[in-house]
Amino acid sequence: MRDNTTVAVLGAGSWGTALAAVLARNGVATTLWGRDAPALAAMQTTRRNVRYLPEMELPASLSYAASLAAAVRGAQALLIVTPSHAFAELINLIAADVAPGTGVAWATKGFDPASGRFLHEIVAERLPGLPAAIVTGPSFAREVAQGLPTAVTVHSATESFAQTIAQRLHSTHFRAYTGNDVIGAELGGAMKNVLAVATGVADGMQLGLNARAGLITRGLNEMLRLGAAIGARPETLMGLAGLGDLVLTCTGDLSRNRRLGLALGRGTGLKEAVAQIGQVVESIETVDTVMRLANAHAIELPISRGVQRVLHEEITPAEGLRELLARERKPEYPV
Repeated sequence: MRDNTTVAVLGAGSWGTALAAVLARNGVATTLWGRDAPALAAMQTTRRNVRYLPEMELPASLSYAASLAAAVRGAQALLIVTPSHAFAELINLIAADVAPGTGVAWATKGFDPASGRFLHEIVAERLPGLPAAIVTGPSFAREVAQGLPTAVTVHSATESFAQTIAQRLHSTHFRAYTGNDVIGAELGGAMKNVLAVATGVADGMQLGLNARAGLITRGLNEMLRLGAAIGARPETLMGLAGLGDLVLTCTGDLSRNRRLGLALGRGTGLKEAVAQIGQVVESIETVDTVMRLANAHAIELPISRGVQRVLHEEITPAEGLRELLARERKPEYPV
């Protein structure tokens, strides 16, 4: 059954392209916009995103918009899929063209690096009064493109909007759950990138599976402690938005953040490692916001702090490991 609502997907990287294909295959009228107009034109002609997802044939029903304003004006719902550092700029660019009542969802993970704020705060400030939702969870774009089973979660303060976005995305291969803990969903999606660097470093140093499991578990503990301080619900962080995304990003080599950690653990310098990856690595900016939040609430996050110091090149990965191992013994869950 075709959905008469037009959804504009803003961002034609790997994840934006994959989500646009999911919507179009589900019968949703979908328009894809990207900053690279020649690449978008090539996608329309070849029905392939050669740079990011060359193996996926795009649905014939998927439309393309060379103009951002035209894409926004022609849509009843928006799905923003840009890197976090570009999110606020995009919101500013579209604000004048978003019609009243338009729903705004995003599948961007991270914080606004300029202000350190959560992305839902940017949306509420610059697009006030509109229903808003985050789409998050353990989801590699390449596997979605291949039609492999995937589960995500859609969180919104407006239950009906979360249900609507989830319904449009949901299919036999792409399960979409719902919730209303936006801050928890955003924290999980951002913080897992930081912790993936730590597990990547450990694996790059060939420290073994025990070390990886320990870092994931203690990293989840850091996520839960910070979440409790800022009002996130623990069940959100134990679900798809937190634990699910954490496990995937810490163990799957399709993760850019894990690959950064692997390279650092093997002795590659930071700039060279980022250049080899060739795409935005969210953890580099996210870690500073995580630590600002932790410091504001007087919470110790030793793994995240170690990642920050390594990414700032204050210490080597080996020195970061020694600092973690030298910490005093304590109860796993202090009273």
